[in-house]
Amino acid sequence: MNNVTLVFWYSITICTAFVLWGVFAPDHLESVSSNVTSYISNVFGWYYLLIVMVMLVFCVYLIFSRFGKIRLGKDNERPDFSLPTWFAMLFSAGMGMGMVFWTTAEPISHAFKNAPVAETGSDQAIKDALQYSFFHWGVHAWAVYGVVALVLAYFKFHKGYPGLISATLVPLFGEKSMGGIAGKLIDTLAVFATVVGVAATLGFGSAQINEGLAFLFDTPNNYGFQLLILAVATALFIISAWSGIHKGIKYLSNINMGLGFLLLIILFIVGPSLYILNMFTSTLGSYITNFFDMSFRIAPLNEENRSWINAWTIFYWAWWISWSPFVGIFIARISRGRTIKEFMLGVLVVPSLVCFIFFAVFGVSALNLEQNGMAVISKFAMETATFGVLEQYPLGSLMSFITIFVIAIFFITSADSATFVLGMLSAGGSLNPSSAVKIIWGLTLSAMAAIIVYFGGTQGLQNVLIIAALPFSVVVLFMGASFFKAARKEMAKEKKEKRFKDKGKPLTPKKEG
Repeated sequence: MNNVTLVFWYSITICTAFVLWGVFAPDHLESVSSNVTSYISNVFGWYYLLIVMVMLVFCVYLIFSRFGKIRLGKDNERPDFSLPTWFAMLFSAGMGMGMVFWTTAEPISHAFKNAPVAETGSDQAIKDALQYSFFHWGVHAWAVYGVVALVLAYFKFHKGYPGLISATLVPLFGEKSMGGIAGKLIDTLAVFATVVGVAATLGFGSAQINEGLAFLFDTPNNYGFQLLILAVATALFIISAWSGIHKGIKYLSNINMGLGFLLLIILFIVGPSLYILNMFTSTLGSYITNFFDMSFRIAPLNEENRSWINAWTIFYWAWWISWSPFVGIFIARISRGRTIKEFMLGVLVVPSLVCFIFFAVFGVSALNLEQNGMAVISKFAMETATFGVLEQYPLGSLMSFITIFVIAIFFITSADSATFVLGMLSAGGSLNPSSAVKIIWGLTLSAMAAIIVYFGGTQGLQNVLIIAALPFSVVVLFMGASFFKAARKEMAKEKKEKRFKDKGKPLTPKKEG
């Protein structure tokens, strides 16, 4: 039995154990995992703030360093995908369905339910609401993805290593160690985080689509209908996975970005356009001005503020870390042929700006309604908040209908991306895992999602994912150190070879002054 098979079976065994725990004792799973998650937030909150900031500094350093010219592939290779397609696939894999709901739900929560600093409902709370939304979905999140994706792409495409998390640590710990039990455990952790996270998201996503359809068309809102949605989505993303990354995910991502921006433009036109522009400009300035204050804010002397930081900022930072093996591997796969400088600029800047624009348009449109007493959006559940906002504006039905399509395609592309990543990890890092392996993982994810939704264990598994982020954060640190060691050695070798070559050339005579 080879390494891949062992990793596969380790992962299946652990995932099955947690699913059974969620099936037979969902309350116990949620209780235990919530207690552990709370402990981690209280004890390691400072650690999460520091480590994510270190990742961001590392990414910015690489843009301006001598390493920026290194190509993620061979020297003569060029990118597999055009820039627009690359950006679309980055965004679809990195943020997905969450953007559709959190763009309205998070600003509303910060402004009218539980404000980070100011009094709930005040003008300052409304300003802070959008600022902290920018903060949570901006460059910090993409720096986490960027580090993992960069290291994987460098070792896979530039150095020719297997596309596995463990393979990136060979320069630090040696091939023997990473080929043994330690390497297997690291790859198993990556698979486990991916499976549990995506299964929970698929379960949650089916519930969100169900809520949206019930809100719009008065369809049944129950487990049976959610199961039907999950079955249809499974069939669609299996077809997409079967067609391969150059067809399925590529085309769906482009379609979804097009629909997403169409929805954005319509809401901007029919919504409070001037208010959106003013809030976007003001919030961008506040985000830049208060960047470091927010990045290191831990509120050690204020229990209420600390509780908010644990529930939002620390939660998000752990969430991004826990999702980084899945998103990182996928971003690495679609980034072959780009230079490190181009890669980092693309991963950090463009998706962050897109997130800011979406939050400004959707978030301000929602804030405007409640602020002026036109609708109480804060009373809606997260699943229906966006639809509650859209129905208050002209062309609301059209926008809601487009939203359903955007959610569904995000649902499919997220699952499709996950099956590719799991297939890759199950095939020893192969860039082209067999369709059969991807389909097996797709069916497994959907089955887990269906079971978890039925027994109500989604929150428990989400907590488990946050717990898994703590050990994986250490792995990410080692990945960065391993890349730095290997890249510095490579640059030193190139410099030495160039110096030796130059010495062999005849000296050029100096010109007379």
